[in-house]
Amino acid sequence: MSKVIKRRMHAKIEGDFVIFIIGMRINKIWKVHKWFPVFIAMPKMIMELSKNPDSGFLGARQAGFWLVQYWRSFDHLVAYSRSRDSRHFPAWVKFNKKVSSNGDVGIWHETYLIPDGHYETLYNNMPPSGLGKVATLIPAVGKYGSAMSRAGKVLEDEAPIATDGSLR
Repeated sequence: MSKVIKRRMHAKIEGDFVIFIIGMRINKIWKVHKWFPVFIAMPKMIMELSKNPDSGFLGARQAGFWLVQYWRSFDHLVAYSRSRDSRHFPAWVKFNKKVSSNGDVGIWHETYLIPDGHYETLYNNMPPSGLGKVATLIPAVGKYGSAMSRAGKVLEDEAPIATDGSLR
């Protein structure tokens, strides 16, 4: 288990990156033979990607039936999804043959292309998590002291509450 960092931190990542969120929904629980293969496919893909630093995959976090993935670029994500040598492509083909649009199990995904500097993060009393686990964690002070300054909307911390809890 990662150690808790007992201060406010910000995740700093250089350049553009991609957040890819994917999930599934079991619509007919009794059709285990349809949804279970979908459920167990993703962890195998994540293990495959984690072993290949050139894939552009930065990391992931799973919560129940959905997964947040961090990628260096959209091109890396698409290249992996279409690679016939990856675990994804045969799973995609199998899903479309066995399930397609029959209503037994649903899948969804959302892809966010994040331009350099166009994001904001804060972690307080947390171990490295989310983007903070795949980027560089830096103290959320000074120009990183408020959400507005971390997002690049103002040049310095303009938070109405100081990090010691006092009002400004």
